[in-house]
Amino acid sequence: MKCPHCLVHFHHEPQSKHLGKDVDGIWDLLIQKCPNPRCGKLIFCLTNHELRELAEGKEVRGAEKRSILVWPKGASRPPVAPDVPNQFAEDYAEACLVLPDSPKASAALSRSCLQNVLREVAKVKHGSLSDEIKQVIDSGQLPSHLVDSIDAIRNIGNFAAHPIKSEKSGEIVPVEPGEAEWNLDVLESLFDFYFVQPAVIKRKRAELNKKLKDAGKKEMK
Repeated sequence: MKCPHCLVHFHHEPQSKHLGKDVDGIWDLLIQKCPNPRCGKLIFCLTNHELRELAEGKEVRGAEKRSILVWPKGASRPPVAPDVPNQFAEDYAEACLVLPDSPKASAALSRSCLQNVLREVAKVKHGSLSDEIKQVIDSGQLPSHLVDSIDAIRNIGNFAAHPIKSEKSGEIVPVEPGEAEWNLDVLESLFDFYFVQPAVIKRKRAELNKKLKDAGKKEMK
């Protein structure tokens, strides 16, 4: 996972404390401490699982229904690079901010942001989000790792079972575990591909041309 305090990745099994059960299922508190010596802060996450009763009368945890970051409060991702246009950066930031409280709302915001990127930047024809994802894949403009990532949005989101996610991308509907986070990961990668890397190359080219010009040599076209 990524520490929401310092944003450093680490692998560590959390300590779990059972809080109780109610009509919504079983509630637990997961406690972790960032192993980064420069951080070392505690992380608290509230989890809710389905309550399943076995034939012999025992009760066990079923599928996870929700996971809520209790502390620290707020986004656990760094802001996007300044090269990303505000119209996309603002939607992404809001999707990050609401993620701990509502993965459904976060996923709706990120789906809408993704659709705007595909329409405004990739220049796909307007349609359902699923169709637009297929268009950008078929266009051949994305590298293979991004093709796999963006195509997985349809599978992780189970668009076949929830077509409203594709037809009305901004609607708040149930999400699969990890779906909201994956959407944000894909957006980060698309931002890097469409905005950040071209801007980096442009700046490096400008620096090189300045050096060539100062040396009295022909500049790059």
